[in-house]
Amino acid sequence: MVRTRLSDLVKERLGTFGLVAPSIAQCAVGSALAWIIAIQLLGHPRPFFAPISVLICVGVGLGRRLRRLVELVVGVSLGVGVGDLLVSWIGSGAWQLGLVVALAMAVAVLLNSGALFVAQAGSSAVLVAALLPGEDAGGLDRMADALTGGIIGIVAVALLPASPFAIAAKHLSGVLDALSTVMERAAEAIEKRDADLAAEALDEARATQAAVEEFEAALATSKEIAMISPLHWHRRARLARYETAALPVDLALRNARVLSRRTLASLGEASPPPAALAEAMREVSEAALLLQLELSAGREPTLAQQALLAVAARERPDGLGFSAHVIIAQLRSVVVDLLQATGMGHEEATAALTPLDGPNGANAKNEANEANDEAAQRR
Repeated sequence: MVRTRLSDLVKERLGTFGLVAPSIAQCAVGSALAWIIAIQLLGHPRPFFAPISVLICVGVGLGRRLRRLVELVVGVSLGVGVGDLLVSWIGSGAWQLGLVVALAMAVAVLLNSGALFVAQAGSSAVLVAALLPGEDAGGLDRMADALTGGIIGIVAVALLPASPFAIAAKHLSGVLDALSTVMERAAEAIEKRDADLAAEALDEARATQAAVEEFEAALATSKEIAMISPLHWHRRARLARYETAALPVDLALRNARVLSRRTLASLGEASPPPAALAEAMREVSEAALLLQLELSAGREPTLAQQALLAVAARERPDGLGFSAHVIIAQLRSVVVDLLQATGMGHEEATAALTPLDGPNGANAKNEANEANDEAAQRR
């Protein structure tokens, strides 16, 4: 057991390293180039800001690098400008450093409350006031170093890019795996009439929002790489499939949370959900995994779409309790969301559903719609 967990941890770490290795290479190569260019072409003897700008602009995580570049250059310029101006008047020392940092960050907050912008203004002011007060380099030279490093960082991203599809695929896989697990666990709870399993499914469903947010950040980074790097310009259509799936998959997970909550409630009722409902949940779980595999392979998700259409065409079981009707309504919502993730339009996906008639069905549908509205408001 311990060996298996250790092996899984090593595989996870290696997978993570594989994703960030291009960013490490970008930082290393870009920093060296920025230092050489600032010294050889700009004639700056100690261009600290050039390699620092590369590191901040490229980073080793997910983010919006173009926005980082703008915030970086403006933040450095602000910090250097305020620092040079004040140091020339009041000299350097402990209280002077504190005053310079406070004023630089205060001005930054008034101009832009972004964390990077404010932090960069403050750190630049520290360097000017504490580390570099007596050198020949002036504020304009340091601003030029920051701009040089930022541009080199963007060039490094363009010429040494990580695979935008690997980034998007890894994080979407995490989201769809989570959805599949929730549906599978809820189905097992219904089959075994096990409230503890239903509670576990609900806990897992409530913990999925972090995976969704990570996927959204990964998708933003993937789109940015595909836009910046000429090596990926001809493959943007493949990335568009992930853009199509992003919002529907998020909504599917939100509906799965409501489904899990109602599953737990239903197991305490006199008429618990039938096994046929668990079977439909499992089919949706398998369709989510199919969607993951087809998108990762760069194919149109036709198999996933067919599997979801089969679930949509299922007849509603008879003799259901109220909670079971609500579960069906939520399950249908998940199916519609995933059909949209495959590229199908909302009206077409909704039309594929078997009509849900009857007073209980209508009440369940109304409750599901209210839950969907609540989920939309939380976005």
